[in-house]
Amino acid sequence: MTNASRLFTPVTMGALDLPNRVLMAPLTRNRAYDDGTPWEKAQVYYGQRASAGLIVSEATQITPRGKGYIKTPGMHSDAHVDAWRKITDAVHARGGRIFLQLWHVGRISHDSLLPEGETPQAPSAIRADQKTFTADGFTDCSEPHEMSLEEIAETVEAFRQGAQRARDAGFDGVEIHSANGYLLDQFLQDKTNHRDDDYGGSVENRMRLVREIIDAVATVWPRERVGIRLSPLGQGNDIDDSDREGLFTAVYKMISEARLAYLHVVEKLHGFDTDDEEVKLLERLREHYEGFYISNGGYDAEHAEKMISQGYCDAVTFGRPFIANPDLPERFRVGAELNEQDPDSFYGGDEAGYVDYPFLPSAQVT
Repeated sequence: MTNASRLFTPVTMGALDLPNRVLMAPLTRNRAYDDGTPWEKAQVYYGQRASAGLIVSEATQITPRGKGYIKTPGMHSDAHVDAWRKITDAVHARGGRIFLQLWHVGRISHDSLLPEGETPQAPSAIRADQKTFTADGFTDCSEPHEMSLEEIAETVEAFRQGAQRARDAGFDGVEIHSANGYLLDQFLQDKTNHRDDDYGGSVENRMRLVREIIDAVATVWPRERVGIRLSPLGQGNDIDDSDREGLFTAVYKMISEARLAYLHVVEKLHGFDTDDEEVKLLERLREHYEGFYISNGGYDAEHAEKMISQGYCDAVTFGRPFIANPDLPERFRVGAELNEQDPDSFYGGDEAGYVDYPFLPSAQVT
């Protein structure tokens, strides 16, 4: 792969000019402190990966009620802002760009992770057939409660406040996490949303929360600095819809009309196969979105180059390859071999498998 590759053609995404289209996907690493404050070594970790066209941070809960796994970072206190500011400074010092992913897990949680006496929040009181990661290891998700209208309003405000704190912490923008079976996805899909009020029933009603959160975040950030992530194939976290294409056709159109910086789509989740019909579904849905489109899931450099060249997507996010290769864009550019991944250190642990993967000599960060 040469410098002429489309992967290395600069591109404008919303209000940002990106030097390349090799973007870093959000990657949960379970190395934050118990109160949600990012670990100091995260400054090194993100700074090492600043050559990405854009970094999307690991998923970050915007309220203590939105936590679903141990040692995930938050953005709901002054201490969080201060710690994240050091991370954004490290990325910017190396010429990078970074968005914060705003997150609420909904029912993919356990009572032990939440404020005392609380149960997971969800659109409906339907327990997920899924495990989550607690201090006792992988544990069945707890029974959630159906959110009241007051709780929904509080959640919209928590997303707005999280967006404001992200701005205070020096991020370049934010991504709304509406994918992978977490809270916003739970409101969208009828397997998990059995409500009979203004947030349930029709597709229009089930999209209401996502629309309200977009509008709330857009009071803090210009829309050209706000992105959103979707996963229309329903892979993972016990999520599904009886009319997936009808639902996500409407969602894609809504996002297109919202004129955000980008739409980021999980097209394949690790550990899941994508069949021909699902690929065709993604292609049909793609026709309903006009704007900057970011693909994610199972891509290598060659496939990313092909899909960008064909006009299917504008950029690609890479997950696990960025864990093991902090200099991933340079490795793609020169056709270098990728480092071997250490899955045992993906979730939790210390510096090993976090900030110690080697660079190419031509890409070394000091």
